Amino acid sequence: MNLAELARAGRTPALPLRIELADAAGPASLTLHRLLRVLPGQRYVGVAEWRGRKVLAKLLVGTKAARHFQREREGARLLADQRLATPALLAEGLAEGQGGWLLFDYLADAHSLADAWLDVEAQTPLSEAQAAVLGEALAAIAGLHAKGLWQADLHLDNLLRQDDVLYLIDGGGVQAEQPGQPLSRERVLDNLGVFFAQLPPALEPFTEELLVHYLLANGEHALPLEALLQRVARVRRWRLRDYLRKVGRDCSLFSARIGAFGLRVVRRDCEGALDALLADPDPLVDAGHLFKTGGAASVARVDRQGRSWLVKRYNVKNPAHWLKRFWRPSRAWHSWYEGNRLAFLGIATPRPLAVLERRFCWLRGRAYLITEYVPGDDIIARFQPYLAANAGVPPESELVALDRLFAALIRERISHGDLKGHNLLWEGDPEGGRWSMIDLDAMCQHRSPRRFARAYARDRARFLRNWPADSGLYRLLDARIPVASVSADPA
Repeated sequence: MNLAELARAGRTPALPLRIELADAAGPASLTLHRLLRVLPGQRYVGVAEWRGRKVLAKLLVGTKAARHFQREREGARLLADQRLATPALLAEGLAEGQGGWLLFDYLADAHSLADAWLDVEAQTPLSEAQAAVLGEALAAIAGLHAKGLWQADLHLDNLLRQDDVLYLIDGGGVQAEQPGQPLSRERVLDNLGVFFAQLPPALEPFTEELLVHYLLANGEHALPLEALLQRVARVRRWRLRDYLRKVGRDCSLFSARIGAFGLRVVRRDCEGALDALLADPDPLVDAGHLFKTGGAASVARVDRQGRSWLVKRYNVKNPAHWLKRFWRPSRAWHSWYEGNRLAFLGIATPRPLAVLERRFCWLRGRAYLITEYVPGDDIIARFQPYLAANAGVPPESELVALDRLFAALIRERISHGDLKGHNLLWEGDPEGGRWSMIDLDAMCQHRSPRRFARAYARDRARFLRNWPADSGLYRLLDARIPVASVSADPA
């Protein structure tokens, strides 16, 4: 197969795959064994064998191949010319009408800082381990900036640690201002804004503390915190909009089929496991463990092949109900959209895996939402033992987790719409768990501070009504749960 044929191979070509390259030293072949990233018809990145050695291959195809090839090659050369740690470029080439290739030294047993972050992400914000990972990243970014370079696509996946060396990868996003001269302050602030915007919003109060790691490695400029935070907020808003556009279209994260006779969107990493359920969900829902049945919705746990999912089926009760629902996005779609919003913002909710709508000539009927199944008590059951007089108070870890949840709702201007106790589940172990929100049919992220304050006040009042107003537990929660002011600003 040559590169022109690879452009037509789709998202999952059969491996191993032999690619013929028109090398300057004569024809050569490359055997692709494992794909790491695929943009169908544009880019295939994977682990390959070339002339008896293991390499990382970037294969660029399609109409934009030449432009992407030049960008990748220039970025790799900039890193190498400034003597920054980066995998060696072993071979390159561009064949007219086919595409281009860049072959890099393969870093065996290397791990990205993104993997290191996943190991510590659930810890208390800016734990010692978290500070170590982020400090290492910021020191590497500072070294890049000191050489007059920046990484436009800046994230932890582009930093690979092998033994004690941290390598910068992905030259396609590397750009230069004046190579060899420190980056200007405005460019530094913009690039750091991209980095900090990708961190959990709960870490924002620690931005100044984290910035010290950068300044120790590159103290060329004084970096005003307020200016940096403004850039972080701007990038964060853009990233959320960009992500939410993806949840309804076919892309690297989601597989989507949307048409006049149905909608089906599923996470690509779950697609194979969910195929049978999505093909015919009703028998599996009816045979599953039913938590709720009849009326507007049925909820069931479905167990298959050692995995458990929660399926919420939104029923059409009668013709009058259908007339009210067929013309607008289904409640399943709204829950899918808002569940992805929460997950992106770092607010706990069962991971949304797929959404399905039955349609006839675009008119919506029955719909389904599939999420991970989260076993755990809801907050009413968990706090029940503390209702009695002299029964003490709930564990501090659970109260602190509740503080964090409400603080996040205020920070992001999110109202739930029906915050009864059954819609908050405890997820995780007693000391390191968190409260997970479910039933997102009425959830909303507000632009207007005033409208948010009113909606949040209703949520707060509904939440407190789970317990008698004369109980000690009610008074404790009423004192701890913050009240949203009209001027509350999002992160």
